[in-house]
Amino acid sequence: MKALQYRTIGAAPEVVTVPDPEPGPGQVLLKVTAAGVCHSDIALMSRPAEALSFALPLTLGHEGVGTVAALGAGVSGLAEGDDVAVYGPWGCGTCAKCAEGKENYCPRAEALGIRPPGLGAPGSMAEYLLVDDPRHLVPLAGLDPVAAVPLTDAGLTPYHAIKRALPRLVPGSTAVVIGAGGLGHVAVQLLRALTPARVVALDISEDKLRLARQVGAHEAVLSDAGAVAAVRELTAGLGAQAVFDFVGAPPTVTLAGALAAIEGEISIVGIGGGALPVGFGTLPYEVTVSSPYWGSRGELTEVLALARAGALSVHTETYSLDEAPLAYERLRQGLVDGRAVILPHG
Repeated sequence: MKALQYRTIGAAPEVVTVPDPEPGPGQVLLKVTAAGVCHSDIALMSRPAEALSFALPLTLGHEGVGTVAALGAGVSGLAEGDDVAVYGPWGCGTCAKCAEGKENYCPRAEALGIRPPGLGAPGSMAEYLLVDDPRHLVPLAGLDPVAAVPLTDAGLTPYHAIKRALPRLVPGSTAVVIGAGGLGHVAVQLLRALTPARVVALDISEDKLRLARQVGAHEAVLSDAGAVAAVRELTAGLGAQAVFDFVGAPPTVTLAGALAAIEGEISIVGIGGGALPVGFGTLPYEVTVSSPYWGSRGELTEVLALARAGALSVHTETYSLDEAPLAYERLRQGLVDGRAVILPHG
């Protein structure tokens, strides 16, 4: 089969031919219908060799949906032809966190060598994907694969962060979204669907601010030297009750700290390498700072239900598998409108 692999440190990913996978006991083989392109992949491909905890080559793609093509021995509850989404952050399946469905926070996965598809295990940017356990599959139940595949990360990750902040986002509150790209434009929609808060989007790109307005942001502010003053003016000087940073770079986490209100919440979701000092006098009183990771299996089911109800509409660009390297290059240059999706059989 054809697959997109990261093969050499510092090099661009390549489309190659690899052996067809076959499901072993307890495993499920998917014919991949859509795979998502993510900034996390670029971050992974930017690491030096000593920072990688797995060997190359690696088939990319941690967002995936597909059709069940074959079942390994002992698998029940699924049938060939079922359309499913892949829950990406695989855990051990037996610890307390996994029992809660929070495999994204499994404390044993790293020690056991369990890695997400596309982030250590073979991923979804291939004609077929081997899934380790049927518990990592969620029925699409009528959702279009292209529309659904970004929700497995670009929907699930902001949903998890926003869900934690819901008690703060009461009528009259303000939520700020820093970075209105792939995850950020989904976060705007989630905030509008789940809260009565005023939603303010910040970005350095006018095109992404236009997208934020299009999907429901009440205000869209250029993320420049005047951004703090603009948000403070919008909030009568109080700041935002919740700030979601989907960039996570040093300038944006500093900005997040300057935008938060007393007793506010800051979620640093992006992996841009920024860190925010926490301590008395460094932030407004009782501000909570967190760095959430992905989401739970139950939350993925909830995100797909929101999409089914019409509350989410991810902007996508589609590419064939042969065009996948181009999709990554466009993402690197900031040219993707929303989310790029690879169609391995398209």
